[in-house]
Amino acid sequence: MEIIAKEQAILKMSPKNAPVKKVEAGTTVIFETYDCFSNQIQQEDQPFSSVGWDKINPATGPLFVEGAEPEDILKVTIIDIKIDSKGVMTTAPKLGVLGDIVTGETTKIIPIYDGKAIFNDKIHIPIKPMIGVIGTAPGDEEIPTGTPGAHGGNMDCKKIIKGSTLYLPVNVSGALLSMGDLHAVMADGEIVICGLEVPGEVTVKMDVIKGESLPLPMLVSEDRVITIASAQTLDDAAKLATVNMHQFLVKQLGLEIDEAGMLLSLVGDLRICQVVDPLMTARMELPQWILDQYEYKLK
Repeated sequence: MEIIAKEQAILKMSPKNAPVKKVEAGTTVIFETYDCFSNQIQQEDQPFSSVGWDKINPATGPLFVEGAEPEDILKVTIIDIKIDSKGVMTTAPKLGVLGDIVTGETTKIIPIYDGKAIFNDKIHIPIKPMIGVIGTAPGDEEIPTGTPGAHGGNMDCKKIIKGSTLYLPVNVSGALLSMGDLHAVMADGEIVICGLEVPGEVTVKMDVIKGESLPLPMLVSEDRVITIASAQTLDDAAKLATVNMHQFLVKQLGLEIDEAGMLLSLVGDLRICQVVDPLMTARMELPQWILDQYEYKLK
């Protein structure tokens, strides 16, 4: 079992990043991760401003996957997600959807016990660990780990969980996969700029798919096939996620253009991932049984 320590982290996904480890396709790797605050907030008298933006959203990696070349697809199977016994949340003025309402900075340390986040004496929330930041290197630019895009990145999609499979583009040799920003639990939207932020470790297996065309990033999770898209506005992200799923139905399943649109209007669920990053992220979810009816299987 290969392990990448959390100290081997980046703040930009870039083709210039030197890989911290090289593995063959099919290898299982554990990524240790900081929380999105670089583990710097340990008590409630430490506000968000004590961390600084230069320490936000570190991603462990990058990992070089042998045989992955541009135009290939990197298939990332998420085998397990383990998290710490407590998480952190913060609020601050001018940040998130409620930034014009919040007047001060508040930090909350939330214990995690027996599979639940102990929000307060009355509210215990079942955890559902997920990966906020996961992506490959862009082809010709540097993108901060806090920003989502076609390469993946800070998508904050709550469906990226244990047992799911994420398909990402390979833009440079080796793909250069990185990940971090785990959440013990997070709702769609992530409206105050954070979920329940936790350090932890992610166990994944990487495979390389050649000669296949998919609308990326693409996710298979909980009996759903999902296209994820990010854009300047939520409207544009929602449209792109929908168009990508529509193209999948037409190109991979062979539906007619109008028929595919009608089907999505009946069974395709358009949902928000997050509205607080530099780009907004949306997803289109399609039931897996639709693919089964056409005897189509993602590799």
